[in-house]
Amino acid sequence: MVALPFSFVLLAVIPCLIWAIPTTDPILARDVSVSTPLGPAQGTLDVDGANRFAVRYANATRWAQSTIVTEWSLPNGSDDPTALPLQCPQINVDTSTYSEDCLSMILYVPVDVAPDSRVPTLVWIHGGSFDSGSATLPGLDGSKLAIATGSIVAVIQYRLGALGLLMPDGSTNFAVRDTINAVEFLGQVLPSFGGDPTMITLAGQSSGASMIRTLLAVPSASSLFRNAILHSDPMDYGFLSTDTQALLQRTFNDLVSCAAADIACQMALTLDEILDAQVTVEDEATDLDPSTGIGSPLRPVTDGQLVTTTLDSTTPFPAVTKPLLLTNVKNEAGPTMYDLLFPGPDPVPAFEFQPVCEASLGVDRTAIVMNSSFYPVDPNGDARVPLQLLGTDYIWRCPVWTLARSWVANGGSAYVGLFTVGATDPANADIPYCLEDGVVCHRDDIQLVFGTVPNPTAAQAAVTAEMQARYRVFIQTGNPNAPGLEPWAAATTSDVHARELGIKTTPSGDDPIRACTPAFWGAAVQYDYQFFDI
Repeated sequence: MVALPFSFVLLAVIPCLIWAIPTTDPILARDVSVSTPLGPAQGTLDVDGANRFAVRYANATRWAQSTIVTEWSLPNGSDDPTALPLQCPQINVDTSTYSEDCLSMILYVPVDVAPDSRVPTLVWIHGGSFDSGSATLPGLDGSKLAIATGSIVAVIQYRLGALGLLMPDGSTNFAVRDTINAVEFLGQVLPSFGGDPTMITLAGQSSGASMIRTLLAVPSASSLFRNAILHSDPMDYGFLSTDTQALLQRTFNDLVSCAAADIACQMALTLDEILDAQVTVEDEATDLDPSTGIGSPLRPVTDGQLVTTTLDSTTPFPAVTKPLLLTNVKNEAGPTMYDLLFPGPDPVPAFEFQPVCEASLGVDRTAIVMNSSFYPVDPNGDARVPLQLLGTDYIWRCPVWTLARSWVANGGSAYVGLFTVGATDPANADIPYCLEDGVVCHRDDIQLVFGTVPNPTAAQAAVTAEMQARYRVFIQTGNPNAPGLEPWAAATTSDVHARELGIKTTPSGDDPIRACTPAFWGAAVQYDYQFFDI
């Protein structure tokens, strides 16, 4: 039997997200202007107290590499400094909210940062399975985070789906190049805002974290940033191989009926035609090549030119030096098990556990899982309980721990954490499981980090204060420890010391190892990137 990696079983861990924009209170709004080498930057005072600047950082025609702008301009040809960028084209959103002219970012600058301050910068890369999301998602207003960390926060956009990852001529990784251009653009303008271009930290969640992992595998991007923070990276996927990418590309070209070199045909396509073909490719991806995985079949490629290493055990691990902060949430797979596969209040019979496992892991890996003690199935219980734990370990938690060990073994430092307190993301608001006490679903850490939780509880406020304090020191020093904070031990090759962020369940405050031992995941049971040798 051919196993489908994280296939339909885990499709909805990162569903399409709702588009929304940070609101601006007319009473507080005021225009601000900063002189930059690219011309005057027009901005406004954000409702949460930082100066906000929306800007186009690069230009690109359809399916061409982006180029960094040579003059400062507001997004989408606007002349209103309070306007925010349209998102990149994607499905399941109002078409009036997106544009191919979407290579923009939003800068949040504390009002007390002077031009000669030389403060660090935090660049946030949004999630959304590489085919959805934007810099204007709910919770991503960076004002409070900028003020709390004493930094400039930049929330960026990059081309999504087929427009960023399926170039008809066979080129690869344009979305990755967009992200690199965003960071290079910041290097040019940060001094004008009081930022230090040598003190850039990348941070992101889900596929945003995967994008950062990609940049860690790009030698030419290494000098652009010092530290990296990866939240909920589905590392089990790995990068695509060039053969798989080529297969997906040929399929897309056939669907749109445009030859690889027929630029006129490609430019004449409507966005609806492009997005329809993209959806078909994504739907058929695991049938074409099981290594794709339906959850995120379009993703960066180890092309050997830009992305030169897989950053996993399938190729030699490179020497590294950058400090990493790696986190997961307690119930990453909750939305999949309790919304996509088995919605509703009724328990799922225990006999469902095995066929669901086999659909993702295949017969052999499932047998090892079922013969272990890590995922016990109560004959009279709800099969979603062990399935949620399995999905969380398989796709997120254990491969992140594996990366931490490899990173440390090859010269870098890593700090690993697990959110045991969350704040329900709008995308999870209709999933009863994600609303239960003690449950922290995928995405439920975002508003905690940004400090944008509406009416936070005492526990949520405490985690926000802790994480923003740890961010503040990490972006300065590469170490999340500071006076007044409980010690957070660095990972070693034998113990990752995964710090519980919120409610502590162990005396040490470390998340129990359980199945994330090196002898089980990645050895007895292979990750998908190992199983499919990508």
